[in-house]
Amino acid sequence: MGGIGSGRRDGGGKSTTSDMRPLDIRRLQRDGLLITGRAFGWHWTVNGEEVASIQMRTEVDSVILNYRSRSNEGEWEAVEYPVRLEWTACTLGGRRAWFLCPAQGCGRRVAILFGGSIFACRHCHKLAYECQREPDDDRALRRADTIRRRLGWRAGIAHPTGSKPKGMHWRTFYRLMAEYHAFVHVSLAGTARRFRLRL
Repeated sequence: MGGIGSGRRDGGGKSTTSDMRPLDIRRLQRDGLLITGRAFGWHWTVNGEEVASIQMRTEVDSVILNYRSRSNEGEWEAVEYPVRLEWTACTLGGRRAWFLCPAQGCGRRVAILFGGSIFACRHCHKLAYECQREPDDDRALRRADTIRRRLGWRAGIAHPTGSKPKGMHWRTFYRLMAEYHAFVHVSLAGTARRFRLRL
């Protein structure tokens, strides 16, 4: 684990959330691990191979994190500290857990902490989302494909458009079609600029 803000930097920009190791409270809660007194390990893998691990212990309204960290290829040091939890009521009953970011001066209520010298929220690590680094035309292409999936069409704007899915209101279909064609236009215009083509 590196220091706050450590991670890959492609093209000199901000690191992204996918450059860091996430710890998702929703997953811990779904797996039944937030029971007071429970101790467990968590690990991250790349291509099926473990690349990092952490030990955790659940206490009343907090999770104790225990792992080893080093900065700049220095000596490994044992780190242990609590991350406070907050619980909110769900609309249909039950409670939802949140981390309170342990970085000094933060305390944001978040679902995901990212590993560094400490586990902290993406704001403290100054992380961007991967999609924020996409060029406009790539983002438009991704959004066009999202609409194609929603409409049950084959992925890829090179394929012909299909018909309205059964049960979808015509108004919704026409709105999605307008959005789809706008995204396709942006995507094709960006591709043309990139390859100096004339549309």
